[in-house]
Amino acid sequence: MSISRRVTVLMGGASAEREVSVSSGAGVVAALRAAGHEAQGLDVTRDLAALVAGLEEQKPDVVFNALHGRFGEDGAVQGVLEWVGLPYTHSGIRASATAMDKAASRSVFMAAGLPVAEGRTIAIGELAAGDPLPVPYVVKPLDEGSSVGVSIVREGSNQRERIVSGWTFGPVALVEEFIPGREITVGVLDDDAAGPRALTVTDITPNASGGHDFYDYDAKYGDGGSRHVLPAEIHPEAFERACGIAVAAHRALGCAGASRSDFRYDDTDCGDGPGRLILLEVNTQPGMTPTSLLPEQAAYCGVSFEELCDRLVQDALNRAETARR
Repeated sequence: MSISRRVTVLMGGASAEREVSVSSGAGVVAALRAAGHEAQGLDVTRDLAALVAGLEEQKPDVVFNALHGRFGEDGAVQGVLEWVGLPYTHSGIRASATAMDKAASRSVFMAAGLPVAEGRTIAIGELAAGDPLPVPYVVKPLDEGSSVGVSIVREGSNQRERIVSGWTFGPVALVEEFIPGREITVGVLDDDAAGPRALTVTDITPNASGGHDFYDYDAKYGDGGSRHVLPAEIHPEAFERACGIAVAAHRALGCAGASRSDFRYDDTDCGDGPGRLILLEVNTQPGMTPTSLLPEQAAYCGVSFEELCDRLVQDALNRAETARR
């Protein structure tokens, strides 16, 4: 067991993923206490002064970032923690900001030779005028997580005007070809000795009877929203390649602690071949709720939730010590 530390767990936040973050944070506090740490939660809002005051009051040795979405996952709160001089878990400012910006991360992935879907950014108003890509295609906000705001435009769906009229995610959107097949994901955990390593591959099947057309927000976090199969029962070559791409993406972005790479895996017309893998995004703050994928994969690999949280704390402290040298 590691040395006991005072740990502040940042939770809540001001993004669309606030409720998920509250659940993540509560679980992390309990796990860190079970691991012997003096852990306290700190509810984060848009009040920057209150955040700094809360940190000054709790006087942590290290901060566990359990925030999701904008402000918590995009480099903003990381900048605050750098400013006040506190070590923190997960990725730093640059990796967090780049991963959260889907256009920027696409550029990084393409430069690293990683497979991405055909697509481009558009002014959201362009969508009302006509289809920017052949249907079906996907419309995504540039800087939201957990599939918030994601829509699939299909032949004859008449969705374009509805998407535009309800759009609250800024003037620009990312449109990408729709990749048929399955949704799979790979968690990556940093190891001091060996560097980042892939945990396993999970095959995610949204509950279509529950109205989930794809792995959307409700399918991710709602009870019965999806079914997870791990290790995924996919072609062995595709399995190994997904693990390799996830580690390569983690390195290309400069992630730290843990990340999770999400893919579409098209095995709809490949016969006995390995099919086609497309990297969708890298999550630098993977969920830590009871239904979350990273803790589930870690447990499969023999790393309990308590140990996972403790390892992320130790990783943050080790990186801070290395930076001081």
